[in-house]
Amino acid sequence: MKRVLLLLAMAMVPVALFASEGAETNYDIVQRTVNFIIFAAILWYLLADKIKAFFANRTLGIQSELDKVQESLKASKDRVSEAQKKLDDAKKISAEIIESAKSDIENIKQKVSTSIDTDIANLSKNLDEMIKVEISKAKKQVVAEILDELLNSENIKLSQDELVNIVLKRVA
Repeated sequence: MKRVLLLLAMAMVPVALFASEGAETNYDIVQRTVNFIIFAAILWYLLADKIKAFFANRTLGIQSELDKVQESLKASKDRVSEAQKKLDDAKKISAEIIESAKSDIENIKQKVSTSIDTDIANLSKNLDEMIKVEISKAKKQVVAEILDELLNSENIKLSQDELVNIVLKRVA
């Protein structure tokens, strides 16, 4: 404080020494300067501690705000890294699911193909059996028609024994 006053007083000394005495207007610059220096010194004396405390508090406030911002920045970076890890895990899981789905599709295709082949074989066997049954029915029908004609026809006379022999031969 004393140094500031001393420097200020030394800065004013040349002004006081080199002021012109022959000027027509007489300013009281020296008195005003001394008054200003005294006023500034009184203000400094009264307000110096409060100004220092204000700026110290302001510095601490700014520092605390900066710390909060850095903490939130770190938290944001941590969340981003966690989200990136989760994304990577999700990509791995999705790739595994896709591979599993592909293998399941192949298994289902094989099962369906096997089932279709089995169904086709069964249908083919059933068709063959149905053809045999229909042929048998047709033969029986033809035999029945021929027998009806023979029995109803008056041109051919068969005895009971001959008729039984013909039927047995046909059936066997």
